[in-house]
Amino acid sequence: MSPEKLNTDPSRWSLQDLFSSAGSPEMEAAFKKAEKMVADFEKRRADLTDAISLEKFLEIIKELEALSRQVTIINDYAELWFTEDTQNQQSQSLAARTEQFAAEQSNKVLFFNLWWKQLPDKIADALMAGSGDYHYWLEEMRHFKPHTLSEAEEKIINIKDLTGFSAIIRLYDSITNHYTFKVTLDGEERELTRGELMALVRNSDPGKRAAAYQKLYQVYGDEGPILGQIYQTIVRDWRNENIGLRSYKTPISARNLANDIPDEVVDTLLEVCKKNASVFQRFFRLKAKVLGVDSIRRYDVYAPVAESSKNYSFGMASEMVLDSFNEFDPRFAQLAHKVIASQHVDSEVRKGKRAGAFCATVAPDITPWVLINYQGKAEDVATLAHELGHSIHSLLAADHSLFTQHACLPLAETASTFGEMMLIDRLLSEEKDENVRRDLLFKQVDDSYATIMRQSFFAMFEKTAHDMTQQGAAVDELSDAYYQNLKDQFGDSLTLSEEFRWEWVSIPHFYHTPFYVYAYAFGQLLVLSLYKQFKQEGDSFKPRYIHMLSTGGSKAPMQILDEAGMDVRQAAFWQGGFDLIDNMVTQLEKL
Repeated sequence: MSPEKLNTDPSRWSLQDLFSSAGSPEMEAAFKKAEKMVADFEKRRADLTDAISLEKFLEIIKELEALSRQVTIINDYAELWFTEDTQNQQSQSLAARTEQFAAEQSNKVLFFNLWWKQLPDKIADALMAGSGDYHYWLEEMRHFKPHTLSEAEEKIINIKDLTGFSAIIRLYDSITNHYTFKVTLDGEERELTRGELMALVRNSDPGKRAAAYQKLYQVYGDEGPILGQIYQTIVRDWRNENIGLRSYKTPISARNLANDIPDEVVDTLLEVCKKNASVFQRFFRLKAKVLGVDSIRRYDVYAPVAESSKNYSFGMASEMVLDSFNEFDPRFAQLAHKVIASQHVDSEVRKGKRAGAFCATVAPDITPWVLINYQGKAEDVATLAHELGHSIHSLLAADHSLFTQHACLPLAETASTFGEMMLIDRLLSEEKDENVRRDLLFKQVDDSYATIMRQSFFAMFEKTAHDMTQQGAAVDELSDAYYQNLKDQFGDSLTLSEEFRWEWVSIPHFYHTPFYVYAYAFGQLLVLSLYKQFKQEGDSFKPRYIHMLSTGGSKAPMQILDEAGMDVRQAAFWQGGFDLIDNMVTQLEKL
């Protein structure tokens, strides 16, 4: 599929589909409109009785959805603008203002959520039976009944978060996105962003790989005591609210309920991951053999196994991704094309821009936005496929409500990871250079390591760190625990340098969304199973998979998985994913 009318060079996105500018009259009008919608909704409180009719109930829900959308587009514009340049004082101020505004409006309509949770089961069941697409959203809300406080307490928490949890996270982002990294490359000192620095960890020069990691953790390590204190503050806040006030069983249980995944399923996933650490340890020993060394260093985990200077322009990357999607299903390519053509992709590298990549869905009727830091490497092409996969997932589920479009976190990684695998398949089918082919195969296992093993051990560390912080551990003790976590993960398969003890303070997910990370391992192992079915079944697999994505968040994740024939309650399901990875390692050993 040709990327005609698409940007062929990395560029900044446009937020015009939300507002023309931050200070525009339309934005100020949007604030006023949201306030009026909320004020009108507050008058609905009197209608919320045990005798409410289904017609009036649905009318109220639709009003709530409309005002939620209005607040969301204001808030998300500010967040997206902030990620463009986290050092921009105007965007910082707007983000703080909109966050305050959103919390205030949320407090004013909180009464609906609390009324719904306390409604007798018989009445609630009858209303849900006629609620159509809102059914699962309503059902899921009632799951939180045992952990919900009074209206006054819930309002206090919402306001407290503005100057507590949320403010601390924004502070962490502003501090760390300000970092630059001075490294000497080919005899010349250069100042790099984190994204540019991390591109070096896949460089063919072992000296550059080492220099990148050493500089990264020197900078984060120098700031480690401060960043560690910020993390401990977040952990204490998480525990105070979720354990102390809401009575969750464990810190991770709060995330599990938000994902609607049973605690025991997550425990089983992490146990199987821990037991299979040896699969990747075997891979790292193989990589050492291929690289011609006795043992690789932690610096070399993502080292290319063949010399390759292959670079892909953004236009070429777009075409490759769209073609791979088109080969699977033309709709996938059309939806991804829509995102790029709408100028909803921010792909250029620049100082102050948020590191990493994400896809942001604002509302079902608005095309999602994608942020990446594109530098022309094969992994950047894969990242583009990954994030556009997220956008396809959102757009396929766009006929659902604002409340039911989004899949839960573990299932939200399905289309993105599947999209990456489709791209890699295409690259392998077209690539004639055996060195590049072998490198791509190694990259597949590299990526499986990064997505499954690394993220699951991250989750294990989070569980440890939350417990240790509760017991009064110092920041240095958390670093010691993290270093031990790395030793458990790698065993004797590589040489681990001391500076990696500070890696944990550089992981934004630990700060932004505690216990988010296991969703990656969940999603990757799930996709391995799905992709295996695709290879076995061919075209007959596609309708079932597309239906799964189109469901969005309108059904319970366990129901979606059961309907797809996947029993994630059993260790054998997760072990099946590792068996596929083990087979990939065996194939590599035979090359």
